[in-house]
Amino acid sequence: MAQIDHLALWTHDLERLRAFYETYFGARAGARYSSATRPFTSYFLTLAAGARLELMQQPALADPAGDMPRVGYAHLALAVGEPAQVDALTARLRADGYRIVSEPRWTGDGYYESVILDPDGNRVELTTLAH
Repeated sequence: MAQIDHLALWTHDLERLRAFYETYFGARAGARYSSATRPFTSYFLTLAAGARLELMQQPALADPAGDMPRVGYAHLALAVGEPAQVDALTARLRADGYRIVSEPRWTGDGYYESVILDPDGNRVELTTLAH
């Protein structure tokens, strides 16, 4: 049903981390993304076998909810299909009592996604298939 789309990491130095994964693991970086609505930048890096990393930087010490680190693991993204499937799974998880951190929406970098917390509080991004 789902497939891992990417793993995301927060960093204080986006260019340094991008260069590290390119130099030592042969990753290929896509275009640098900068949000038009908040101080957020990121790169998607693709590894030879197709796995992807999202490197993210935001200058604030914490997100608006105040509970997200700025270095290290950010979220696991699971591609579940089309937007309707993201909507349906988000609704099912809500009905089963799981916390919805971010309602389904189109992002500035072209994903349709929602974010939920798993039973241990880890962020899981439910997204459309990679574009």
